[in-house]
Amino acid sequence: MSLEWETLEMLKLPVYLGGVLLFLLIELAYSYRRPTVSKARRWLANLPLAMVNGVVYILIFGGAIAGLMLLAQEQNLGLLNAIAMPYWLKLVAGVLILDFFIWLWHLLNHQVPLLWRFHRVHHSDMNMDVSTASRFHLGEILLSGLVRLAVIYTFGIPLVAYLLFEILVNLSIQFHHSSLRISPVFEKIWVLLLVPPFLHRIHHSVKIKERDTNYGVIFSIWDRFFGTLLTRVEQEGIVIGIGSHRDFNRLGFFRLLAMPFTRYTP
Repeated sequence: MSLEWETLEMLKLPVYLGGVLLFLLIELAYSYRRPTVSKARRWLANLPLAMVNGVVYILIFGGAIAGLMLLAQEQNLGLLNAIAMPYWLKLVAGVLILDFFIWLWHLLNHQVPLLWRFHRVHHSDMNMDVSTASRFHLGEILLSGLVRLAVIYTFGIPLVAYLLFEILVNLSIQFHHSSLRISPVFEKIWVLLLVPPFLHRIHHSVKIKERDTNYGVIFSIWDRFFGTLLTRVEQEGIVIGIGSHRDFNRLGFFRLLAMPFTRYTP
């Protein structure tokens, strides 16, 4: 386990940065649509958010998450440690459990007004590309860290499963936020289990009835099972963003940090 953990830990940052570069290059060559606002100015807001979030999250939760998982394993805490199963099955179960709870957390971020105050920073991006995958308010990141700690403790998620999940999550959100022109046939197959860009594009629509669907991060199965999957939307007509924040000049880095503490908007 130690070797697997060290290998995955070393892969996290290169995979994340490699994903950003890869999807950016594909976007530039095969973009789904022309940007309606400055890509450079958007990145000047999105990337600083990503850097601040990453540093603070690691400082606060990095050691706590690893320590909690090792403690759970040593003392057989959590559901997965209480059930006899092959190690590979425990890894699969750990990834599925984490993905389900991030789906549930995502849904709550849309349905609970206090959580939406923070999550609307992500949805206020007026175009979608790979940088949108990193556009989150620090408050949301810290709250999500507490949720992950609770899930890890309750279910006894193995450390390797968690690191594998983080790598898959990063690649998945980079992929389905990217402005990529992809074969419709490929997307129709991909959506049977996973989340393609067309599905998440619907989720970023200004129309609330469309926005409050498609909460999946890695897998689309949770939306399919709980009835929140929406696929039949004319893609060319989707307007990205939220209706209350259409002034691009008011969506800079510092404005985004202050957004949760300004007037609430649905």
